Amino acid sequence: MSAPTLIRDLVVAHTRALKLPGVARTFESLARQARDAHWPHEDYLHEVLSAEEASRHESVIRQRLREARFPEVKTLDTFDFAAADGVTATQIHTLARGEWVTAPENLILAGPIGTGKTHLAIALGVEATKQKRRVLFTRAADLVRQLLEARDTRELTRLQQRLLRVDVLIVDELGFVPFDRVGGELLFNLLTDRYERRAIV
Repeated sequence: MSAPTLIRDLVVAHTRALKLPGVARTFESLARQARDAHWPHEDYLHEVLSAEEASRHESVIRQRLREARFPEVKTLDTFDFAAADGVTATQIHTLARGEWVTAPENLILAGPIGTGKTHLAIALGVEATKQKRRVLFTRAADLVRQLLEARDTRELTRLQQRLLRVDVLIVDELGFVPFDRVGGELLFNLLTDRYERRAIV
């Protein structure tokens, strides 16, 4: 085995042991660039570490998107602001920066069926995941069913705690399906517990 091959295999082994997938993917191509451009060692190290940081950031975002349980991913780029009534692109892009999540504040998206409320809610949730925030999308009827099932199996406290840890809880179709008294109370209590502590859409 040649010396370069041995070194490469050792580096790959180190990246696996240290869980550095970004370094593993980029160290060879960056080494070639460094040689060709005569980079100082510090520049090469900076580029390799930047690649690792970017890899980890992308990994966190992918994980946040999976955890969010969006029925499908919607973005602000595909929203038709021209057809939207009562909301402007400027308002929504301001919300996309996420200060309302940090505050935290709540958003109510109201309007007739088919006006893009769900699209906007998901798109703002996607923007929040890009900021490494924990987001959960659920339909109101599904959420009430989960709360009732958790109460019946004595898992309600655990479910409530999990829902309180989410930075942004998106409750879709609220008001579309009536709930019984117990289900309504469970939902009300959850939203009350989150009020001024975590953001709700």
